[in-house]
Amino acid sequence: MSQIVIIGGGPAGYEAALVAAQLDADVTVVEAEGAGGACVLSDCVPSKTFIASSEVVTGYRDTEEFGVHSDGLEAVTVDARTVHERVKRLALAQSADIHAKLVKAGVEFVAGSARLGEDTLGHTHRVIVTPADGGAEYSIAATTVLIATGSTPRQLPTAVPDGERILTWRQVYDLPELPEHLIVVGSGVTGAEFASAYLAMGVQVTLVSSRDRVMPHEDADAASAIERVFRNRGMTILNNSRAEAVRRIGDGVEVTLADGRVVAGSHALIAVGSIPNTADLGLAEYGVELARGGYVTVDRVSRTNVPGIYAAGDCTGVLLLASVAAMQGRIAMWHALGEAVRPLRLRTVAANVFTDPELATVGVSQDEVDAGKVPARQVMLPLSGNARAKMADLADGFVKLFCRPASGQVIGGVVVAPKASELILPITMAVENNLTVNELAQTITIYPSLSGSITEAARQLMLHELE
Repeated sequence: MSQIVIIGGGPAGYEAALVAAQLDADVTVVEAEGAGGACVLSDCVPSKTFIASSEVVTGYRDTEEFGVHSDGLEAVTVDARTVHERVKRLALAQSADIHAKLVKAGVEFVAGSARLGEDTLGHTHRVIVTPADGGAEYSIAATTVLIATGSTPRQLPTAVPDGERILTWRQVYDLPELPEHLIVVGSGVTGAEFASAYLAMGVQVTLVSSRDRVMPHEDADAASAIERVFRNRGMTILNNSRAEAVRRIGDGVEVTLADGRVVAGSHALIAVGSIPNTADLGLAEYGVELARGGYVTVDRVSRTNVPGIYAAGDCTGVLLLASVAAMQGRIAMWHALGEAVRPLRLRTVAANVFTDPELATVGVSQDEVDAGKVPARQVMLPLSGNARAKMADLADGFVKLFCRPASGQVIGGVVVAPKASELILPITMAVENNLTVNELAQTITIYPSLSGSITEAARQLMLHELE
């Protein structure tokens, strides 16, 4: 029987464990935080639960248009303690569900940390386990080891979190009340999501961006649309403004910018990316190749350069998404256990930013098309022309579709809309299955529906093809 040891119990780790157990391997998962790892307990699941609370508040905005009269957001009270308790409760519940699923599948779950030991066992690897309960270290022999240790928020030496006023995104749920004025340092995906959620809850928000727009790595049209929404709702956005330092001043904070300006607020959220959790694992000593920044180098089936050692998830730096991490983990086990496997295809991976409105993408990007790297025809339809959007008073957002010039094969898309994370699915399926705009256009959608804009975009590209 194959002996599998998985270091890390996040999406990459637990999904890999379930696959390996299904294939009758002897599986041990070693995880310090709990089943689901940081993704479930302190990152993705908590943040999206927090955002769900902000969406409830959003429902009270601009009700006059619908003939529903209220006192506006002033009449809405957000109880931070209750919101945070719900965030933590749901995270623990999800972790418990994952743990139960692993146990039912026959996986041994060990609370603790692990590292690679000296390879003294011939064709097997030795993993040294340090139990979380303070018990003695012990070693496990493994035919295959999966490194799935995730990542942790990057800290700036001049902006050290204290958990009270200067915060990482993992610490915000311990606040006794909502910030009065939150300064978000970093306008990437995480910074934009939290800025959007706090803004919806009535918090004064200042977003500090070192680039010329928020979410600089996302589709420019989409990022501009969301930035416009942010500004219209009262957010202060400081573009081309690099934060040099964040310090605590009494019951508040001051953020010093590179040009000498100082921004004062009650709290600061540091959202400047993450770093892989690959230190103290014995990887370099074992000969495992690490890329710049400490990420584990892997191929498209999650292999490292050392036979029998695989890696998956954020620690590889491939694409920091839970969905990708899970697939990397599954692929690693299928490959290690001799199953037929298709290498990871990032081109068909959909991604979403959970702002309000959301921003979802799949396939080729506008930058690739504009640079001539990918020949494509495209169309962009504003949601303002969609009947369902009119009914819901959705003035912002759009659907963008890319196809190959000659064949009309769908190769990418962008959606900016409420629940864009759901609307991107038909475009993702089209990209994954090589559908053409003709085939997509001939799909009958519900009327009225936001998804109708997707088939309408395909119809417009089909018309272009006939010209």
